[in-house]
Amino acid sequence: MNNYIEKYKGIHPGIILEREFKKRALHKRPFALSIGEHPQTLSAITKGKRKLNTSLALKIEEKLGLEEGTLVILQTYFDINEEKKKKETNKPNLEILRKSLFWDTDIIKIEWDKQYSAVIRRVFERGNEMEKQELIRFYGQEKINNVLNQVSVLPYEIYKNK
Repeated sequence: MNNYIEKYKGIHPGIILEREFKKRALHKRPFALSIGEHPQTLSAITKGKRKLNTSLALKIEEKLGLEEGTLVILQTYFDINEEKKKKETNKPNLEILRKSLFWDTDIIKIEWDKQYSAVIRRVFERGNEMEKQELIRFYGQEKINNVLNQVSVLPYEIYKNK
């Protein structure tokens, strides 16, 4: 089981299940009916659109001869990955950036990926050192320098040394 889990860790168990069905030349509808499940449910799981609950996972594992708990563990690892992705939001740490820098807009509604150029210019024109460091962490030094080189603001490395 360890090899199986390590190999597929972080992938939705439904995707792995779909591969198993293809490998064994099984059709989803008859398989779902044979374990007393709705075919639509199994189809949604194999497309990665629905979570695999423990009860169903145990039925599937028993029918396919998989080690008990394999699919549940894979679902757990997938859920962990999804949570990590949520934590890695596409915005800088707003506790570091002052709202007053963005007096003309709601800081919560800024689309950080789309409006990066305006954000970088504003913070490097009016922000403090901590705010600049946060943008470097979030966007990366290269992106910062590219934006600052396009306008009359000096690149951060030059700016910092003045």
